[in-house]
Formats: sequence, C-alpha cells, structure tokens
Amino acid sequence: MTINQVQDTIINEFSTFEDWMDKYNFLIDLGKELPLIDQKFKKKDYLIEGCQSKVWLHPEYNGQKITFTADSDALITRGIVTLLIKVLSDRTPDEIISSDLYFIDRIGLRQNLSPTRSNGLLSMIRQIKLYALAFQVRSKK
Repeated sequence: MTINQVQDTIINEFSTFEDWMDKYNFLIDLGKELPLIDQKFKKKDYLIEGCQSKVWLHPEYNGQKITFTADSDALITRGIVTLLIKVLSDRTPDEIISSDLYFIDRIGLRQNLSPTRSNGLLSMIRQIKLYALAFQVRSKK
C-alpha cells in the first residue's frame, strides 16, 4: 500500500467513532499492537526531544527502505507513534521526506491533543523525517 492508501485506511478506521473518548481508546488499543522495541534502543540516543512523555524511535535502513521501531511510556503517545510507523515505516527516504501526513488533521488528532502532546507529535514527525534525510544523504555519497 502507498502512504496515502495507509492514511486513507486510518481515516476510515477513525471515522467509525463519533466520540473522541472512543477515538482515544482506539488509539490506546493501537499502541498495544506496537511491536516491542529492542531494549538496547531504549536509551538517550533514540529518545525524541520535545515530547512530554518518553518516546524512543529507532530507524533501520537496508539501503532502500527505512523500518522504524518505537516505544513510549504513555499509552496515548504509544498509539500516536504506532500510527506514524504504520504510515511511514518500510518506506524509502524520498517517500518519507515528501509525504504529506494529511490523516492527522482528517481524523482530528491535532485538534484533540493537549498542546504538549501536539508538540510531541510534531517532534516525532520531525525526527522521522530527519532520519530519512540523513539516510538519503548517506546513500547519495
């Protein structure tokens, strides 16, 4: 599936809920599905700055695609990073860098997060794109 197809699927999944409490519960359930990150990556080097809760993000690049693993100490944040990984993991650096993450606004996520969680979301996106940019530059050398 393309990035946009995955985003459209997420939008459809969230559209089945009208109440934001139900959407939060769905987000928490998604976070429970997040594959565990290897403990060796739960250290400061992989901690995302700017998040209220702790979020670890580890990229692995095979020369073509980047695969992300992550974890968080907060349930909702874990759900948020799960969504980002669903959309952006197993993609090329170019795909990640040029992606328009429209699903965030379409499901109402940004509008229904606290300011600190919203900043954390932006920090997660920025870090994912920075990893992609670094791998893109490295692969062109």
